[in-house]
Amino acid sequence: MILIVSAKLGTASRDKGTAAQGGKGSFISAIPSDIISTVEFNHTGELLATGDKGGRVVIFQREPESKNEPYSQGEYNVYSTFQSHEPEFDYLKSLEIEEKINKIKWLPQQNAAHSLLSTNDKTIKLWKITERDKRPEGYNLKDEEGKLKDLSTVTSLQVPVLKPMDLMVEVTPRRIFANGHTYHVNSISVNSDCETYMSADDLRINLWHLAITDRSFNIVDIKPANMEDLTEVITASEFHPHHCNLFVYSSSKGSLRLCDMRASALCDKHSKLYEEPEDPSNRSFFSEIISSVSDVKFSHSGRYMLTRDYLTVKVWDLNMETKPVETYQVHDYLRSKLCSLYENDCIFDKFECAWNGSDSVIMTGAYNNFFRMFDRNTKRDVTLEASRESSKPRAILKPRRVCVGGKRRKDDISVDSLDFTKKILHTAWHPTENIIAIAATNNLYIFQDKVNSEMH
Repeated sequence: MILIVSAKLGTASRDKGTAAQGGKGSFISAIPSDIISTVEFNHTGELLATGDKGGRVVIFQREPESKNEPYSQGEYNVYSTFQSHEPEFDYLKSLEIEEKINKIKWLPQQNAAHSLLSTNDKTIKLWKITERDKRPEGYNLKDEEGKLKDLSTVTSLQVPVLKPMDLMVEVTPRRIFANGHTYHVNSISVNSDCETYMSADDLRINLWHLAITDRSFNIVDIKPANMEDLTEVITASEFHPHHCNLFVYSSSKGSLRLCDMRASALCDKHSKLYEEPEDPSNRSFFSEIISSVSDVKFSHSGRYMLTRDYLTVKVWDLNMETKPVETYQVHDYLRSKLCSLYENDCIFDKFECAWNGSDSVIMTGAYNNFFRMFDRNTKRDVTLEASRESSKPRAILKPRRVCVGGKRRKDDISVDSLDFTKKILHTAWHPTENIIAIAATNNLYIFQDKVNSEMH
């Protein structure tokens, strides 16, 4: 059974920065700066962060279950909004550095505060999120406005006390990791040692210590001596969830390289190469473009890797390099339309993928605000839609079907009528529960399985 077919829905209005129920209000075309560019749950799933093209980060917090409203648990409301990055200009290279948030990664919680990393094309920042619901009063040397008192008027000493106040969420920048990348940063990943993280751009991967901002160690460098010899670029990278010495990075040629930092300081020579041989009969002008891996994710168990290319998602076993153990077609009906997709640049869209908490179901996005889910055990799949027009709060999501030709059912949609401007690039799955977050342009949809919430 594919999960999340019966769902509770919430949408987050990015232009107003407030949470709203799906289906309310009219649809307004997205302002470019409001388009969501990344979505990420924290390690408990209680917080959900989104970044947008305007450099803003919006954090949503899950509401606790209420006796009066038994269905309220799972709904996420705005917790904090802050400006993470501003547009900059590189005067040395005469290049404008846009503020768009490329990735957000949460750090494991060590105390009452939460921490996250956010990055644009060049600069990575570490943010601390804290709550304050009390304020000190009764200072000896300051008045209520914080101004220093005349010492001659102080005749007695008193102990300051903490008084309750309205909850205030404070977000402060703790570290700024700059000047580490010549090319655009495409991914960041926090190590399981909770002390280091890596950042990857098109040609290099750097290892950083979370406490040190002025230097990083280059662990992968695929830049050739002559740039005319460049044949592939790095598209994504991630640390192994349990082994702090292992990481994987994907390439535009469709290959994965697993590296072991115990082997050498510079991991240009990989430990394992995962590559599927190309079928000569399917060779075309677009073969290399559609084989480029846009995302790679380790399973929670650490045994498998999930990759997304333009038309498929693949599951790889770490112990088998020759071919993936599972391949799922996301939208194979687009194979005949690659020429027009190349002309409108859609063929270069970078779709992400996600595992559920038990690694039994995988999810990825598609066009027309569709997203796909594949059950690895039953081999069943479903296409669902995230849109205001078709969704209302606590509505059951109806499976959608794309008709290629022949007989067409009542609710089928034709391939020719798919809207390629509506695309689900960014998705996230709650680490333990069947709650998913789907970014559709400037709207965030949160779906919760209420048929069988005990299954993962």
